[in-house]
Amino acid sequence: MNHNWRSAVRRTVLGFVFAGLFGLMFDLVAWSLAITGMGYLVWHYIQLNKLQAWLSTSDTSEPPYSYGLWGALFDDVYRLQRRQKKSKKRLKAVIRKVQDSTTALRDGVLMVNSAAELEWWNDAAGQLLGLKEQHDIGHPITNLVRDPEFKAYFNNAQYDTPLELISPVNNEQILLIHITLFGKKDRLIVCRDISHMKQLEAMRQDFIANASHELRTPLTVIAGYLETFIEYEDTLSPKWSRALHQMHQQSQRMQTLIDDLLMLSRLENSDDHQSVKVPLTSLLTNIKEDAISLSAGQHSITLKCEDISMMGNVSELSSAFSNLIFNAIKYTPEHGEINIKCFKDKKGIHVLVADNGLGIDSKHIPRLTERFYRADPSRHSETGGTGLGLAIVKHVLLRHEGHLEIHSELGEGSQFICHFPLSRKT
Repeated sequence: MNHNWRSAVRRTVLGFVFAGLFGLMFDLVAWSLAITGMGYLVWHYIQLNKLQAWLSTSDTSEPPYSYGLWGALFDDVYRLQRRQKKSKKRLKAVIRKVQDSTTALRDGVLMVNSAAELEWWNDAAGQLLGLKEQHDIGHPITNLVRDPEFKAYFNNAQYDTPLELISPVNNEQILLIHITLFGKKDRLIVCRDISHMKQLEAMRQDFIANASHELRTPLTVIAGYLETFIEYEDTLSPKWSRALHQMHQQSQRMQTLIDDLLMLSRLENSDDHQSVKVPLTSLLTNIKEDAISLSAGQHSITLKCEDISMMGNVSELSSAFSNLIFNAIKYTPEHGEINIKCFKDKKGIHVLVADNGLGIDSKHIPRLTERFYRADPSRHSETGGTGLGLAIVKHVLLRHEGHLEIHSELGEGSQFICHFPLSRKT
């Protein structure tokens, strides 16, 4: 291109030199140069018209004939056009491949622009949400999925937690919605049918609840007979004494496990959540007294509580706080300290249980609220726990719009903090 530019400049200069010499011969230098300049302008105008006409007709036709700088320009534009055409073909092939692969997905995939308008979706999304390709393209997604929860979730733009939604085309179908922001506030929406998973979860919960109910009666009978035998152990052979006490201890542990399973089942399945005004000071004071009895004077237990009352279920909150405080006693060696605090600030109401006990490795903390999960299984027989305490705490807090925060290090003790929104304060 530089060579062509230099040649064009050289030809232009030579043209004007010859025009000047020609003008000298007839004493018309100015007219000769003006006519030559006008000729150059007309020629360039003709080339521009050729370029405009060529570009406006087709991007695949051969370029018009020219020479010099304009000929090189036509050739370069033509090469760029062909290169762009090849790039478009490759890009279309990639897009087609992506669309074909997403079409094969069982999960629904949708693309929404920054104006919340639906741009594209795969077949699964159309079936799950009842979309029609010709009619719904370009419409706001919140007009097509007319669910208040979805609209609030979409507009809130906080997508850390997925949304569970009943399908707008099938009331028996439950969808899990994930939204990801990309580009200039564009959104990628993935919806999955989790109806089967929900059914399996419901079956599991029903099985646990039914099995716990069925086991409760025979265990009560067995425990009753064992207590009777223990009362009259003096009349029995000495070799039976140890066996009877062990059986009674294990039956009590089984009874505790069943009670926890039934409570967890009730928390998960029951919508009956009666809220009353709960004075936290008196509630935590009563739990502290029980904790002192459980500790038998082996721990220092302190309570600092502001005068706070909140709306909640007394028995559920009592169970949650008791689990945290009794766990602190179980996992804190003798002469350890357990501190209970209750306070409020601009973020909400908080109940803290801290100890200087054994502590928990950080790798276990994300899973502590799972059912039956144990950070140290070797302590099971020593503490006699069921592995359901923190799961119960988690579900109680969820029913009170709260959440549990855990801080712990091995050998440094643990902190469990229950957070509740200020809207619960009375």
